[in-house]
Amino acid sequence: MDKLSEVLNRFSVSAGVFYHGLLCNLSRFEEPDCQVGHIHILRSGQLKISHGAESVIELSQPSLLFYPRPTPHLLQANTKSEAELVCATVRFGTGPDNPLAHAMPSPLIIPLCKIKALDTIVDMLFEEAFAAEQGRDAVVNRLMELFIIQLLRHLLETGYTHQGMLAGLCDPQLSRAMVAIHQQPGAPWTLASLAEKAAMSRSVFAERFKATLGKSPGEYLLEWRISNAQKLLKEGRPLAWIANEVGYGNPSGLARAFRKRTGLSPSQWLRHSAELQSS
Repeated sequence: MDKLSEVLNRFSVSAGVFYHGLLCNLSRFEEPDCQVGHIHILRSGQLKISHGAESVIELSQPSLLFYPRPTPHLLQANTKSEAELVCATVRFGTGPDNPLAHAMPSPLIIPLCKIKALDTIVDMLFEEAFAAEQGRDAVVNRLMELFIIQLLRHLLETGYTHQGMLAGLCDPQLSRAMVAIHQQPGAPWTLASLAEKAAMSRSVFAERFKATLGKSPGEYLLEWRISNAQKLLKEGRPLAWIANEVGYGNPSGLARAFRKRTGLSPSQWLRHSAELQSS
């Protein structure tokens, strides 16, 4: 069962490398209306990361620093040891509020020595970033996207996350119910039918689901349906068709669920999303 591809097929990941080289001063990532995450790969040197006045992290070994959701932060290199790194923006499907972006903590910090499976991609990424070949930007962006997918695979295979979507997909029983939701968001799922997919009683399923994902099966189903509706809205699909596709009998039913989840109607959300992307 390819649990990860089902999620990625619904919510694609895209990356845009905007910096590669030696960091010798302060870099700020504090845009108030930022709609992207950030990924920084430190290959050598030392790096200090600030999240406000009270939160400072220091990295002294090659590491991954990943913000899947917009998170204000500052990077500062050690003046005695310039930091060599590659930085990129990251977008997940419908925006920073989609399930995949929320499947990981922000930030996610992992020493590169802990994820040896990514060594080859890291080497290729830095080699290409510092080269002067034609099409370099396109290549480094695709390599960064591959890096992120391989990272997600690593998190799933190692059970790195302890709560959220990825933690649920690591659970052999819960994942059956989650994959069923992912594949058929428009099906008339109930607690009983999802518990049956997981081969569990309703009470045990509901309790373990909430403990593992941090939300009830009903809340997760609502979020998945609305995230899929957002994707389809961006594709220009008719509202009535979307409502049927994600499990609501008519546009008014979808609008109620949409407003419950986002605080906006589908048309308001689509307009707001377009304004943020164009700003």
